[in-house]
Amino acid sequence: MATAASPAGMIRWLLALGALCAAAAAAKVPAMYVFGDSTADVGSNNYLPGSAVPRANFPHNGVDFPTSRPTGRFSNGYNGVDFLALNMGFKRSPPPFLSVANRTSKQIARGLQGVNFASAGSGILDTTGEAIVALSKQVEQFGTLRCNISARISEEGADNVLSRSLFLISTGGNDVFAFFSANSTPTAEQTRLFTADLVSQYKNHVKALYDLGARKIAVIDVPPIGCCPYPRSLHPLGACIDVLNELTRGLNKGVKDAMRSLSVSLSGLKYSIGSSHAVVQSIMKHPQRLGFKEVTTACCGSGRFNGKSGCTPNATLCDNRHEYLFWDLLHPTHATSKIAAAAIYNGSLHFAAPINFRQLVEDQC
Repeated sequence: MATAASPAGMIRWLLALGALCAAAAAAKVPAMYVFGDSTADVGSNNYLPGSAVPRANFPHNGVDFPTSRPTGRFSNGYNGVDFLALNMGFKRSPPPFLSVANRTSKQIARGLQGVNFASAGSGILDTTGEAIVALSKQVEQFGTLRCNISARISEEGADNVLSRSLFLISTGGNDVFAFFSANSTPTAEQTRLFTADLVSQYKNHVKALYDLGARKIAVIDVPPIGCCPYPRSLHPLGACIDVLNELTRGLNKGVKDAMRSLSVSLSGLKYSIGSSHAVVQSIMKHPQRLGFKEVTTACCGSGRFNGKSGCTPNATLCDNRHEYLFWDLLHPTHATSKIAAAAIYNGSLHFAAPINFRQLVEDQC
């Protein structure tokens, strides 16, 4: 049986605590700005042209979302960013930047309460994902929004709001997949150079956000993506693909070291790294303790492990969605995201370090 001191027991306790506190929550930061890939996208790609753009604005996606409608989230309901926003007192993730960017200046000023720039298929590198809003472009979009905010409330006012707001980054998995697709058996030197390039670019993006006013940076690391249904479907024995997981561990360590270094060199920068990697590992190790029964096959999809294609209207759909770790070939279910957010927001150093997201959010210095 899981104890409160174990990772599984702690997650269960945090979920109970979150349920008690959610109704009384009020926004704890002025705004939340989100950057990243499909793990954080809440509909940005709905506004991009082209048939090659990854989208989730069709059933069965969103079957458990309020009003049971697809929104562009790669989930049956909320994603992790939504649940983190709930913990901070917001209704859910802020809206996609592209949903307000072409409207009136008054609507763009909604950015004062936050905007989501994340785009499915994007990565740390500009070369990851074609016709997708890369992380560098997302940061550039935030720069445009910052100018609008400054024009509305003054430069000093913008600095004040942004320094107290939360900037969340969730990306890197697509870069790892792209590298692996080009070389499934990389040498140690190839892996080192790839990781070094990723981490260097990551640092540049964080520095750019800092220069635009960000002071509280929340990072979500990359989960063990080699254990997702899609990679498992490629393995002869249906096992996790170790090379992908090794690449992920290297990237996560590099980002951890980079953020520690930046916090020393950039005055006033505070950060927390939430470990989706640790959460997924805990669920896979003790699924039943956390209410899961299926941790290898996707709830929605087709083929082996339901991992050969994404969740489409014609895909196979499970009934007991809350018992599945994975929603589709690469993404977590609503239930998994809820657990991950609880652990990262309120959890111990096992799930978020050097402080958890709650401590980062409530830091007044």
